[in-house]
Amino acid sequence: MSDVYDRLVDLLVDRFEVDRAAVGPDVVFEDLDVDSLFLVELLLVAQSEFAGAELAEDLVSPSDTIGRAAELIERQLTTAASP
Repeated sequence: MSDVYDRLVDLLVDRFEVDRAAVGPDVVFEDLDVDSLFLVELLLVAQSEFAGAELAEDLVSPSDTIGRAAELIERQLTTAASP
């Protein structure tokens, strides 16, 4: 997986105390029993972790997978880096 995915997993585990064994690229956030407020907080933390990315509060939904979230964040980082 990508560096963004690895860092996102580290945030989930270290900052939000999600069990690492429960995390995988195909795991849906709903399966982790998280709600949209959790995702807003996750995106705010990720925004400071991934300097330069502007992450909208609704970028990721509870029905998205962790892998999809990493792809969306990576896309935002690429867009922010483009002139």
